[in-house]
Amino acid sequence: MDSVWRIGKVRMEKMLNGRLTLALITGIGMLAGGAWGQTFYGSVVGIVVDASGSAVPETAVALTNTATSERRAGTTGADGGYRFVNLVPGNYRLEVERTGFRRYVRDQIVVNVEAAVRIDVTMEVGDVTQAVEVTSETPLIQSENASLSQVVGARAVQEIPLNGRNILNLINLVPGVVPQGASDGNLTGKNVFAAGNYQVGGGTANQSATLFDGVTVNDTYGNIVAFVPSPDAVSEFRVQTNNNSAEYGRYTGGVINIASKSGSNTFHGAFYEYLRNRAVNAGDFFANSNGAGKPAFTQNQFGASLGGPVRRDKTFFFANYEGFRLRQGRVFLNTVPTPPMLTGDFSDYRNAAGAVVPVYDPLTNCGQYNNQACGSGSVQRTPFPGNAIPANRINPVSAKFVAFPNFALPNIPGQAFTHNFNFSKILPDGGDNDQINLRGDQNVSDKQRLLARFSRWHSKNVPIDIYGNGVITGGPEDFVTTQAVLADTYSLNPTTIFDIRASFMRWFYDRTPGQLGIKLSTLGLPLYFDQLSSLDGLDPVATLPQFTMNNPTYNGTGTGLIHARDNTYVLAPSLTKIHGRHTWKFGAELRRQDINYYQANQTGGSFTFDNLFTSQNALSPGASGNSFASFLLGYAAAGTLQTSPFTARGHALSGILRHRHVSSH
Repeated sequence: MDSVWRIGKVRMEKMLNGRLTLALITGIGMLAGGAWGQTFYGSVVGIVVDASGSAVPETAVALTNTATSERRAGTTGADGGYRFVNLVPGNYRLEVERTGFRRYVRDQIVVNVEAAVRIDVTMEVGDVTQAVEVTSETPLIQSENASLSQVVGARAVQEIPLNGRNILNLINLVPGVVPQGASDGNLTGKNVFAAGNYQVGGGTANQSATLFDGVTVNDTYGNIVAFVPSPDAVSEFRVQTNNNSAEYGRYTGGVINIASKSGSNTFHGAFYEYLRNRAVNAGDFFANSNGAGKPAFTQNQFGASLGGPVRRDKTFFFANYEGFRLRQGRVFLNTVPTPPMLTGDFSDYRNAAGAVVPVYDPLTNCGQYNNQACGSGSVQRTPFPGNAIPANRINPVSAKFVAFPNFALPNIPGQAFTHNFNFSKILPDGGDNDQINLRGDQNVSDKQRLLARFSRWHSKNVPIDIYGNGVITGGPEDFVTTQAVLADTYSLNPTTIFDIRASFMRWFYDRTPGQLGIKLSTLGLPLYFDQLSSLDGLDPVATLPQFTMNNPTYNGTGTGLIHARDNTYVLAPSLTKIHGRHTWKFGAELRRQDINYYQANQTGGSFTFDNLFTSQNALSPGASGNSFASFLLGYAAAGTLQTSPFTARGHALSGILRHRHVSSH
């Protein structure tokens, strides 16, 4: 059971008193993957008719964003139809005006991410100075496209409890989404693939497209989601699970379309802290059984945000910071060699019944090494006298690793006779992350709107040194994602809208093992182990070898080395043309992705030891022999030495001219 304390979340509001031309590219290079212009904008469409149902052409229609006063204006066509496109998600007011009719006003029109809202208007005969004001909810039916999707709105984003405040956990609310392992909770300390580990619309996990303000946050490395924004920086998002339009590409699952929060003509702010601790947590079973007590647990998530105007109706800002700190006690219950075993003495090495398990000399194998031929019995080797390996038989390399030390000494008795699980320790686990989001919006004129955003996310988990020898388990992992976005929307005329977005994202990722840069020849390994850095072209690269010991199992430590320096450049222009009941959208996405990646899981080598070399019969060992005894003798069952040059590769995905056609009826 966990305790959750909400220290405080305070919101404050204060009212204030205070020619792009497009040369369409008719053929842009060669397509190296499906990548079309993508958008997070919405639209409002409809027709204007009189009381008899006849179309009312040449009628003035205006749409205003009630938060920023951005205003769009146009007239209905011959069929009475109108359409406003490329709208930033938010609340809008629709006004329709024509001589001989009462003015029509409808407020609180909610435009969501990638939504087409239909508002049909019936005009009433009367004086234009009279107004018909309509108040009703925005229609839920999206008749303008066949995409299957669901919006997770601002209220859900802000008010649904999220342990760890991982905004992507809310996509579990959408039918057709199946979360996979480690995707829940805060992502610090987890594998980098955890963030996007969802199956959407029957697709493959981690292969969906995730967009933030219309640009990708997927990195080339396994299509991971490299940036997950803070809930306080998100206004809403849409999960599109099936039948998406032609403007989306490069995914085999769904599309997760996130819109950032913007400033408005009103100051809005918040500061908060969420605290969890061990006060009412249950104790760990193994910690209780060993008398170690209740592990430590403290989780703090805190932040602040502020948005508002710089210049009323013109310039707006929004800023958000969020920090995360987690420290929890992690219980390790391992099996390590006993002090006599470290010197080769296995006289007290017993099975669960208390019987001594013999350790055999592999050099006494019958029929080998001038030994007598094997008889009909199952015993083919001679046990070491006293079940102890003579000092002159211990491999000098093994002796140096024992002295390093590769293992800590037992600190609890362990199981009766076997002494299994004879080492217990509670170590701090967890990590830190910090995120900032800065957004600015500028209404340049009635025709032009600019959006700029800068985001940075730094996450690092705590290193775990189980045996106190500097050999780290599980990392530490450290990544930094930085993204900058600039978007420009320009109305060439009331029926022609040009939009262009440019973005840059850089992902730095490191997994750094302990004892990185150690000179392995000092531990007795051959001199060519010191050449690993020159072979890999990366310095330092060498770490302590990873030893795996089975039958019985002795728990070793260690991890691999990873460096990633990936860049993603995106340029996405689009042109929307409205003609009568038809809307034509042309667009492309040009994406360059640079991959700079290095990974070696065993930079100092990997060696496996078992009980076969020290058993009575290598073909049928039975209950004899010991994997650590085989290690002391220097007889490995398997071993690998990995070299892995740094991969540096860049490629551009060049979009071709693509169009989407929407008919309004």
